[in-house]
Amino acid sequence: MQYAKRILIGGLALLLFSAPALAQPQRVVADRIAGIVGDQIILLSDIKNSIADIARQGGQIPDNAECLIMEQALISKVLMIQAMKDSLPVTEEEVEAELDQKIRYYINQLGSQQALEDAAGKTVYQIKDDARESIKEQKLSAAMQRKIVDNVRMTPVEVKAFYDRIPTDSLPFFESELEICQIIVYPKASRDIEQYVYGEMLNYKKQLEAKTTTFDKLAKQVSEDPGSKDRGGQYQINRNEKTWDPIFMSTAFRLKEGEISVPVKSKFGYHIIQMVQRNGDDAVVRHILRIPPVTDDELNTAKTKLDTVRSKIIASTIGFNEAASKYSDDEAAKFSGPCITDRDGSTYVTIDQLDKEMVGMLSKMKVGDISQPTSFEAEQGKKGVRVVYLKSRSEPHRLNMQDDYSKISQFALEEKKSKTLEKWLSTKIPTYYIMVENNMTVDCPQLLKYPTNTKSF
Repeated sequence: MQYAKRILIGGLALLLFSAPALAQPQRVVADRIAGIVGDQIILLSDIKNSIADIARQGGQIPDNAECLIMEQALISKVLMIQAMKDSLPVTEEEVEAELDQKIRYYINQLGSQQALEDAAGKTVYQIKDDARESIKEQKLSAAMQRKIVDNVRMTPVEVKAFYDRIPTDSLPFFESELEICQIIVYPKASRDIEQYVYGEMLNYKKQLEAKTTTFDKLAKQVSEDPGSKDRGGQYQINRNEKTWDPIFMSTAFRLKEGEISVPVKSKFGYHIIQMVQRNGDDAVVRHILRIPPVTDDELNTAKTKLDTVRSKIIASTIGFNEAASKYSDDEAAKFSGPCITDRDGSTYVTIDQLDKEMVGMLSKMKVGDISQPTSFEAEQGKKGVRVVYLKSRSEPHRLNMQDDYSKISQFALEEKKSKTLEKWLSTKIPTYYIMVENNMTVDCPQLLKYPTNTKSF
């Protein structure tokens, strides 16, 4: 019997905590119990709301969505209960941290805490209270899944056997993939330019304090932050988030509500920041960003510096990775290496994931080439200079063992983990008291595959 199909580490398809679930005030009424696992109940409204949430997110809903989500809900409850029996460590602090992270995500999606509360028809505290048990279940279920499959490994023989089972006409086609590494230098603007921009920022602060303009209006007019300009410079931030510039964060959290900071310099440029609203470690702020422009003289100086570095690499007096660690201003290079990665952290990227200047540069390069230092424009209009190393380039091809062993190995590993989880479930589910509502078993015959202690009511 198969109790789980392609259930992978990191989450079930059961939508325990979604943006629309937070932002949709008209929810389906909890009219009856759809199922029970041990002392845990599954409401029919939970199932229907999950389907509605998927639809609102633009997801594709299969014909048997209600049956699939019901089965996954049963599995989630089993995993959660077993995790509790095994005393797997999921602390209240972890649950609260997850709640806070998700709340911040949805606030950023909707623009503000007030927008979220208006859409949900409840306060953030009420939203968190409603979602807390679901988040705890999600984390316990995930912890149990990890325990079950963490020791699963693949041998080369198993990888080959997995590949050989794939029908030839089902082998996926891959576009050309590239490994691209770079060393980046961001030249600094001249002292005179920086002082000029600082003076402009002081003038903005005076205008705001004199109330001759509003922060919202001024940010839309002069801010160089594309991520917040259209929102009048507004962000929802949390003191514990590591993605923000530390100077920006420390300045913001020293402000009282309504107070506007003096101009401060971060790695992005000069800011003036206004504290709009604060609640503990959470805050709503507005900011105006100005980036001191660099001139051709500064860019040429950076090119000269990188040309010297490039010469050392070509002469093999220093390796590319070592040079990137030593000379690059790209923070990611200090921790994850100098190669460009995709969203999943893979160093293999496709051409559509690169900026236009990079694409143009690569069209003239062969594998192993290191480009001349070239100017480019980074996020938020920041000007820099980079040298690019084309480490590898694959041709468009069908999946094969020679070019795609790591991919095939990962696919095979996920299948093995899924089968390991299925085997565990087939052993454990008969030991649990499970009840499924009669209408669910009629409409979802796959639920009848559960052991004889599965009953209808």
